Amino acid sequence: MNEEINTFLNSNLLEKYLLGETTFAEEKKVEYYLAEYPQVKKAYNTLQDNLEIVANSHAVEAPKNLLGSILKELDDAPVISIKQRRFSSRWYRYSVAASVIAFLFAGTSYFFYKQNKDLSVENQKIADEVFDLRGDIDSQNKRLSDIMDQLQQLNDPETQKYLLTGNNRAKNLKTVAYINPKEKISMIDVVSLPPLPEDQCYQIWAKVQDKMVSLGILDKADRQLKNIPYTEDALGFEITIEPKGGNHDATVENTVASIELQ
Repeated sequence: MNEEINTFLNSNLLEKYLLGETTFAEEKKVEYYLAEYPQVKKAYNTLQDNLEIVANSHAVEAPKNLLGSILKELDDAPVISIKQRRFSSRWYRYSVAASVIAFLFAGTSYFFYKQNKDLSVENQKIADEVFDLRGDIDSQNKRLSDIMDQLQQLNDPETQKYLLTGNNRAKNLKTVAYINPKEKISMIDVVSLPPLPEDQCYQIWAKVQDKMVSLGILDKADRQLKNIPYTEDALGFEITIEPKGGNHDATVENTVASIELQ
């Protein structure tokens, strides 16, 4: 194959001619090469066969009675002489090209639609994971900050430590109270609480002169250092057994632990 033919075949003019995209000048050039060079005609026929295979593989099957209807119409219609074109007609090239282009467009559109949908789902999934991770980080940072604050409070020289142990009614009861009158901070660490009937609970109180101020309910789930309301001029602490949910007034006869503050 000489260089001229090779250059022509690499120019994509045959593909353009087959798809009906050549200019008038390009069309004349292609037809010249098709007429003069068997190698070009062979390449053109191969391209045409391949294009037909692609088009037919995606064609819609015609109704079964269509062929009979067409033949009947042909039998009834007058015979018209049509001048055959030297090579494949432009109409044929257009129809095949249109089929291929339509198929490629549909396939490409679906591909990008699916890619876009998958990308949207993936982006949302990543966004949710980032949001959850950010929430976890914020939660952990807050928890770490609370722990650091509590450590600073415990290490403060002004913080006083008080151990409350249970009497005969709650021998295994043990809690530790931390009071910082300078910073006005109160904390309690529930070490152990004996079990109670479901209709009862432990409640801690601050003794202030002639009254008892509730500082909240103690639960075995609270076995960690936690803040309780600071009570100015508190004289001591008491823990009592009260009805479930707590009481407005302390049941003094149900006291299970008490301590006087310095």
